[in-house]
Amino acid sequence: MRLSQLIVLGVLLGVGMGWWLRRDVTEPTAAATPATPLTVVAMPAAEAATARVPLPASVDAAPDGLLLPVQGVLPSQLRDTFTDARSEGRVHDAIDIMADAGTPVLAVADGTVEKLFDSERGGLTIYQFEPSGRWCYYYAHLQRYADGLAEKQVIKRGEVIGYVGSTGNASAEAPHLHFEVHVLGPEKQWWKGVSINPYPLLKSAALMPGAASAAPPE
Repeated sequence: MRLSQLIVLGVLLGVGMGWWLRRDVTEPTAAATPATPLTVVAMPAAEAATARVPLPASVDAAPDGLLLPVQGVLPSQLRDTFTDARSEGRVHDAIDIMADAGTPVLAVADGTVEKLFDSERGGLTIYQFEPSGRWCYYYAHLQRYADGLAEKQVIKRGEVIGYVGSTGNASAEAPHLHFEVHVLGPEKQWWKGVSINPYPLLKSAALMPGAASAAPPE
């Protein structure tokens, strides 16, 4: 290629390059259009924890067919004390069933005596697990246990398991049974559980045929 031809080619290339650079400045192409930014919504910490941690057993479910646990007490005598305030900012989480000291306390359902415990607040107490291990029934302030009652013992609905008293922090002038129902977690620990209100369970249970008049075995 001759020198004159090289010079002409160089001039043409320079003119073309200058036009292309000006085009980039004055005519933005589709590639140069900024993309729509991706919106990221942060999950609140509480919701994130819920998403990662399995929820406990639903407190909407409840056991049925329970027997009123104090012999001779009528449904009309029950009072809902589940949300009553207690000392140290606590909530009662139970129902108090008033009765004379020494009145037989009955197992509300079939199950097993999981723990016999003498506590500062509850006095003589019984933790009963029902057969599936989903529910725990807690009886407190007992005067004494039924003769021969032992941990891991199988008990039947309506069986005498103790007697109404005022042990623990209960008043001697107002003996009663402190009764709770717990939803157990997968660890099945007697000292843990989600409390649910026993009042509607016992009110409906007591209306079942034979429930209110069930007598303990002699």
